[in-house]
Amino acid sequence: MQTSRRFLPSLPLLCAFEAAARTGSITAAAKELALTQSAVSRQIKALEDQLEVVLFHRERQTIRLTAAGDAYVREIRDALRKISTASLNLRANPFGGTLSLAILPTFGTRWLAPRLPKFLAANPGITINLVTRLTRFDFKLEAIDAAIHFGPAEWPGGDLALLRPETVVPACSPQLRDRFNFETAADIRRAPLLHLTSRPDAWKRWFMGNGVDAHAVHGMLFDQFATAAQAAIAGLGVALLPDFLIHDELAAGQLVRALDLPMKSAESYYLAWPTERASHPPLAAFRDWLLTETQGDR
Repeated sequence: MQTSRRFLPSLPLLCAFEAAARTGSITAAAKELALTQSAVSRQIKALEDQLEVVLFHRERQTIRLTAAGDAYVREIRDALRKISTASLNLRANPFGGTLSLAILPTFGTRWLAPRLPKFLAANPGITINLVTRLTRFDFKLEAIDAAIHFGPAEWPGGDLALLRPETVVPACSPQLRDRFNFETAADIRRAPLLHLTSRPDAWKRWFMGNGVDAHAVHGMLFDQFATAAQAAIAGLGVALLPDFLIHDELAAGQLVRALDLPMKSAESYYLAWPTERASHPPLAAFRDWLLTETQGDR
C-alpha cells in the first residue's frame, strides 16, 4: 500500500527533530548534526508545517516538547534506530547475509560460541550479530531474526524448532561435598542452596522428585547460570546446573555432583524465529546447521 508523501517526512527533518528533542537544545542539536542553528530551526519548522502539528513550545532561547511532540519522538526514535541498525548491518555485509540472534548468556558463551567458527567457515557470506536476551520478547519490536529460547514450546508470533532437552544436577565444590558428606537427597537440605531467579521452584521440584520435604527451601539468588556456577565453585553452596553446560568444570574437578541424582527439566531449548522470516537465507542456513549440531541431543 502506497503511503501519502505527507506522512513520510524526510530523514533530515526527522533527525533534526529527534536531536533537538533528545538534547533539549537547538544549539546542541546543530553541533551534533554539523549544521547551523538556523538550519536546524528551519528543518523543525518544515516538519511541523508538513505534519500540521506544533512539536515544541518555544520560550525565549529554550525549547520544550509539546505533548504531541513527546509522543511523536518516542515513535520515530525507534524507527530511526531500526534504520540505523539495518544500514550498519548492510554495510558490514553488503550481500545481505546478516543474522541477528538473541542468545541466553550461558548457552551462548559455553555451548554456541565455541561451535560458531564451524558454521561461519561453512557459510563465509554470513555475518552473525549476537545480543543477550533472558526472556521472550516481541519480534515485531526488535530487529532480531531468531532467538535461543529455554521454556515451553511456545512463542507468540513465532515458530520453534526443538534443539535439546535439559538435565540438571546438584553440583558443588569438592570441599563442600566433603564437608557435608552427602549420602541422601535429604542431606542436601543441610547445605546452603543456590537458586536461579528464572527457576525459583527448581529445588522444590528436585526435593519432591526425590521424596524429600520441599517446604521453605531458601538460599542465595542468582540471575544467570554462570554466576551460580562460579558461586558453587567458590564453595558458597549447591546449585542445580545443566550438566552439558558445566562439562568442563566437572571434568576439571572444579565442580562435582553432590549426589548422582539428576533431574530432567520440564522445559527445553528451542530456536525461535518470526514466522514471516522463516525463509530468510541466513536464518535458514543457521537453523539447518543448528539442528544438525543438536541432532544427537534430542
